[in-house]
Amino acid sequence: MRKEMLINVSQTEECRIAILENSVLEELYTERASQNNFAGNIYKGKIVNLEPSIQAAFVDFGVGRNGFLHISDVEPQYFRQAGYDPEEIMDGKIPGADIDDGDDDKSNGRPPRRRGGRNGMRSTRPRFKPPIQEIFRRGDEVLVQVIKEGIGSKGPTLSTYISIPGRYLVLMPALGRVGVSRKIEDEKQRRTLRQILLELNPPKGLGFIVRTAGQDRTRRELSRDMAYLLRLWKVLVKRVKNTSGPTDIYEESDMIIRTIRDIFSEDIDAILVDEKNAYERAREFLHLVMPRYVDRLKLYEGKEPLFHKYDLEKEIAKIQRRTVPLKGGGSIVIDPTEALVAIDVNSGSFRTDDSAEETAFQLNMAASKEIARQLRLRDLGGVIVNDFIDMRRESHRRKVERSLRDAMKRDRARTKILRTSPFGLIEMTRQRIRPSLKRSVYEDCPCCQGRGVVKTGESMAIEVVRILMMACQQSRASRLTVRVNDKVAAYLNNRKRREVMKIEEDNDVSVQILGSEALFPEHFECDCRDREGNLIALPFIEEA
Repeated sequence: MRKEMLINVSQTEECRIAILENSVLEELYTERASQNNFAGNIYKGKIVNLEPSIQAAFVDFGVGRNGFLHISDVEPQYFRQAGYDPEEIMDGKIPGADIDDGDDDKSNGRPPRRRGGRNGMRSTRPRFKPPIQEIFRRGDEVLVQVIKEGIGSKGPTLSTYISIPGRYLVLMPALGRVGVSRKIEDEKQRRTLRQILLELNPPKGLGFIVRTAGQDRTRRELSRDMAYLLRLWKVLVKRVKNTSGPTDIYEESDMIIRTIRDIFSEDIDAILVDEKNAYERAREFLHLVMPRYVDRLKLYEGKEPLFHKYDLEKEIAKIQRRTVPLKGGGSIVIDPTEALVAIDVNSGSFRTDDSAEETAFQLNMAASKEIARQLRLRDLGGVIVNDFIDMRRESHRRKVERSLRDAMKRDRARTKILRTSPFGLIEMTRQRIRPSLKRSVYEDCPCCQGRGVVKTGESMAIEVVRILMMACQQSRASRLTVRVNDKVAAYLNNRKRREVMKIEEDNDVSVQILGSEALFPEHFECDCRDREGNLIALPFIEEA
């Protein structure tokens, strides 16, 4: 299998990175220069408001929008201000101070909450938390990291659990120990990596986790990564001591460096970059952290645009379509809503043999793999409900669940998948760090306000007649001029002409209806004037 990473930065406003496996688009990352990306950045902020009812604080960290800091994301060291000893809490000496355990390389500042220890590791996340109003006061300074971008009217989500990723390791100051990513499942490899970290003698009080990219790395490579992270941490500590909030302390690398650092692995055969400066930055980074792979980086100098050459533009255009066809027939329909993402599997023309059960099973197996791929490509997060074709056999349902879980394993976002419900639904959650690709590329339609539908000409005509009847009740109304879409005007002047004439006769007013193709379908404008030509306001129009 040939894997390639294509980096398109030929236009300065946008950076796009695609991961291809045998010429099939498997992952896509897009970032716009006009969009502020704060995820992963570290700031020294100030508490501007406390909300005891939801046990959260709002933090001004200097970007114009306050961040949201929940009590569950407050590191125990801050508990001293409430009169609690963090060591006693972590040792479980305080009633209710039970602790969770776990390790992960995708924590984004959050030490995992998985119950039960692994290899005797000690947790950093106690279940006991003092009230947030006892920990902080307005005006207090706090070191925070953005773990989730603001979405819609919601501000960014913050955490005091700081994590700084390197190539093979993640530095987590609050961790206080060494750990290994859960994605490295081989116990022998886990013990070896843990032993190497312990032999490197990390400073007391600082924690390190080996990322999945650190698997099979040498002691020298891990040592070099640890030294880099320690140098960076010392610089950040100085900034924290010498500056007052709100201010930025650490900013994540640009998307090119970040993606190479987090995603590139030895099974990627080539990295193609279509812009000289970006190529030089990527080459410098590879030479610094992965010198053995520098020769895999190539500068694309072809005249045909890079994504066009690999036929990716058509594939990217398909990503935003509601319906995704499946091979052999059938399709999945993806409907993101405010609360959740609904995915429906349709059989269409898909058939196997003469068995309805086997047809449903084979289609669901194909759909499970495509669903996982589409979730990655569209970067959809939150609650996701998958409505598969009904299957009677329990073994078939379990195989579809297993297929979906296996397909989601390669996803870098955290996911949790439940078993099939009595209604045949598979519910799951996917970590949401930033707005979906659709929200980043598109905006709500001004015609339908994001509903995806507009009123018919008949519906608009009925509403216009209703408003005309109300406008005529104005004591001085003499002349009404209505401007609507061409289809609505045609309906009014033909099908509704008698009603309009009756309004004119009963109220002694003249009504003029003007239509234009340039106006969107729900456009409505009414100019009401008296006999002297003075404008009469119609306050009820907005309510209509």
